[in-house]
Amino acid sequence: MSAPQIVSGLAEIADRYDAVLCDIWGVIHNGRESFRDACVALARFQAERGPVILISNAPRPSPAVIEQLDGLGVQREAYARVVTSGDATRALLAERAPGPAFKLGPDRDDPLYEGTGVTFAPLEEARFIACTGPFDDETEEPNDYRERFEGAVARGLEMICANPDIVVQRGDKLIYCAGALAQLYEILGGKVEMAGKPFRAVYDICLEEAASRTKTPLDRSRVLCIGDGLPTDIRGANAQELDVLFVASGIHEAETLDAGGAIRAEAVESLLRQEGLKANWAMPDLVW
Repeated sequence: MSAPQIVSGLAEIADRYDAVLCDIWGVIHNGRESFRDACVALARFQAERGPVILISNAPRPSPAVIEQLDGLGVQREAYARVVTSGDATRALLAERAPGPAFKLGPDRDDPLYEGTGVTFAPLEEARFIACTGPFDDETEEPNDYRERFEGAVARGLEMICANPDIVVQRGDKLIYCAGALAQLYEILGGKVEMAGKPFRAVYDICLEEAASRTKTPLDRSRVLCIGDGLPTDIRGANAQELDVLFVASGIHEAETLDAGGAIRAEAVESLLRQEGLKANWAMPDLVW
């Protein structure tokens, strides 16, 4: 498996691609502030090359994520469309309506359920679990749910996980996401279904959106995926046989950057090899 080529900016490789599918959290913001250079790079690509589709494992429909991006100062010129795990998950929920479901996650994720027909009940009365994350991601971890999950697994309840991410960076802190809860649920013997990265459903939506915005038929070999997460962004792109630009300064920063912020090429190569993954390109931060 060949090592990714280290590039200094998106401009070096932009002419190879007609569309970009770019991760959001960890690449263009950290939950507290946006990364100006990354936003400028995406805006330049979109102005000069083709559409940028932002692809997020946020468990909410895209309008809520666009509102968050606006609040963080991400300019609308940096992307053509946002597609979320929540968008792809709504179909899974509608198939199981009315449920009822046990709603596991903070109230801010409630827009996910609007229009799906799903109703809610306590865990003891639910027919499945709808998980968008811990109730309080600032203080809770997966093991806080072990006892409840053991009872649900014993009853044969399926979990619909709206965000496959294990952790995400919020400011300078890593917090647990729904994927970490789903991982524990599967370890305990439970069945989990997901539609976000690295699974196909969300990529199908993104590629369809990109194709609708190009003047010629979209060639998958000319689509670039950009992301920082190996289990989601990189694995998902590999499964779809799409080229990948790995951004090292996200959740794997401690393993892949030196004290000065420079990329450690051998560490990136080793990390990818350990996971059985590949990336075509790598850079410390997304810049033009």
